[in-house]
Amino acid sequence: MSAPALPADLRRTPPRPDTPADAAPPARRALRTHLGTLAGTAVLAVLLWRMGTGAFLDGLRRIDAPTVLAALGIGLVTTVFSAWRWALVARGLRIRLPLGPAVADYYRALFLNAALPGGILGDVHRAVRHGRGAGDLGRGVRAVVLERVAGQLALIGTGAVVLLTLPSPVRDEARRAGPLLALALLGAVAVVLALRPHRAPARRGRALRALGETRRALLSRRNLPGVAVSSAVVLAGHLVMFALAARVAGSGATPAELIPLAVLALLAMGLPLNVGGWGPREGVTAWAFGAAGLGAGTGLGVAVVYGVLSLVASLPGAVVLVVRRFERPDGSYGRPGRFSGAGSPVRREKYAPKDSARLASSSFPFSAEPSEGRPMTPESV
Repeated sequence: MSAPALPADLRRTPPRPDTPADAAPPARRALRTHLGTLAGTAVLAVLLWRMGTGAFLDGLRRIDAPTVLAALGIGLVTTVFSAWRWALVARGLRIRLPLGPAVADYYRALFLNAALPGGILGDVHRAVRHGRGAGDLGRGVRAVVLERVAGQLALIGTGAVVLLTLPSPVRDEARRAGPLLALALLGAVAVVLALRPHRAPARRGRALRALGETRRALLSRRNLPGVAVSSAVVLAGHLVMFALAARVAGSGATPAELIPLAVLALLAMGLPLNVGGWGPREGVTAWAFGAAGLGAGTGLGVAVVYGVLSLVASLPGAVVLVVRRFERPDGSYGRPGRFSGAGSPVRREKYAPKDSARLASSSFPFSAEPSEGRPMTPESV
């Protein structure tokens, strides 16, 4: 009797793991993954080499207990309003996110962003956790992405106005480059619109659905006021934190001088080339203060103090991380007995109409009208 034939997938000869063709793609992926960390480390190394450790150490010595309490207070305001913006965006995507868990998850994400390389791993964690808890991973990820996009759009819009109007080292360059950038943006939009009819129907349908979700999450009549107000408050909180860092570092700059420099530092923080937020922020701030005649060393000290205060403001996230590690499955939202990410239990809930009617009250500090008593669950979408 002949032996039974093996399935086709088992008859294939496995590739040799030591061949260059197989080893190259993982190496390239690893390089792309760690490129931002390497770039941030290089920026910090150059700053230390050119300016020494005096600015770093002097900034750290100036931080006292009242400064720490002020940073925690500012962080509380910005985190609550950021979490409220996230809840609004999630509601626009028809997934429910109560404000209390949103604040806790946002604190944890901020702490992970500050403690881990890359500066985005905390956001990835809260996106995956919320998506799995809501029963729709894709919508959970899109909610976090759109929430972050809303914050970046507020920063870019405000930054454009500030850098074009207030005195700064880049005002002349911004005024010269502004019209060119506007024309380039219009050209890119025209090209995209011209290519839309040539897209495959499936891709065109996905693009239209994505645009519809973006409109509901950010631009709808119910969400736009709340998203705009929360983004403005969060941006104002970051500017106040920067002003506090400048005062602690001993800078005598006026608010009119500090605001453009703070905008440049915040824009630099958005670059994915950092180590837990460190790197481009320190380099840009040192250059901006030096170009403004305020001293590059002072700018570096301001950036260092700002980074430390931002880490202090995120420390409640460490408490959330520890508590969630030992939390029982019936003490959180999501699926019972299922753990994700850093061990946080996730339990999926069925929301009755009375729970949906309380959605507005859970959207403190500003509320909106609930959906006529209809539960906002993944099954109802």
